[in-house]
Amino acid sequence: MAGLMSRTSLIVKAKFSKLLNRAENPTETLDYSYEQMQQQLQNVKRGVADVVTAKKRLELQTQKLEQNVVTLETQARQALAANREDLARQALERKAAAQTQLQGLDTQVKQLEDQQEKLVAGQQTLQARIEGFRSTKEVLKAQYSAAEAQVKIGEAATGIGRGMEDTGMAIQRAKEKTEELQARASAIDELTTSGALEDFTAGDQTQLDRELAQISATGQVDQDLARLKAEVGAGDGEKELGSGEEPAKQ
Repeated sequence: MAGLMSRTSLIVKAKFSKLLNRAENPTETLDYSYEQMQQQLQNVKRGVADVVTAKKRLELQTQKLEQNVVTLETQARQALAANREDLARQALERKAAAQTQLQGLDTQVKQLEDQQEKLVAGQQTLQARIEGFRSTKEVLKAQYSAAEAQVKIGEAATGIGRGMEDTGMAIQRAKEKTEELQARASAIDELTTSGALEDFTAGDQTQLDRELAQISATGQVDQDLARLKAEVGAGDGEKELGSGEEPAKQ
């Protein structure tokens, strides 16, 4: 059973692969691949933009902390000048915290800068690959179109294409139907001439009416023939009398 299922699966995959190969259009596949690469490039560009935005945000925070450090230093000096060592100590503690935070921000900014450089380098590499693929794609599409046109011209000229095969079969069927109709028309003409085929356009006449009409026509012909024979015979008799001696008188 397992062997049968494996064989069935193999057949289905082979059929499906054949259908896909027949349906695949290389030019469409190349265009789709190019669109996918362009989408990847756009994603990389958005990643670079996000990193740059985050770095700018940290740089703004760094600037504010640096200004705060300077302010706290000034406040500590002023407190000492006013004999407020306690206030000066608080200002210096806040200054130290700000400096520690600045160090962390500097590390994060440096990491973002490194990430930005890598993304920009990757973007440039990907963009170069896309440009190379675009040139290759256009060349392949042109070659495929030329080959496809050449195949169509060859098929049309030799009649081996599917379309020409269908056309040839249609022509053959048309010839056969034409010959069949011609033979049928000849048969109908022959039957009509011989009288074997009834004339259904003769109104309401039955077969008996047609036979009686034919007998009547034949009788009329016989009468006319007899009349003509009598006339011709009478004419010949008058000619014989005119050419001979007069008959003797009684």
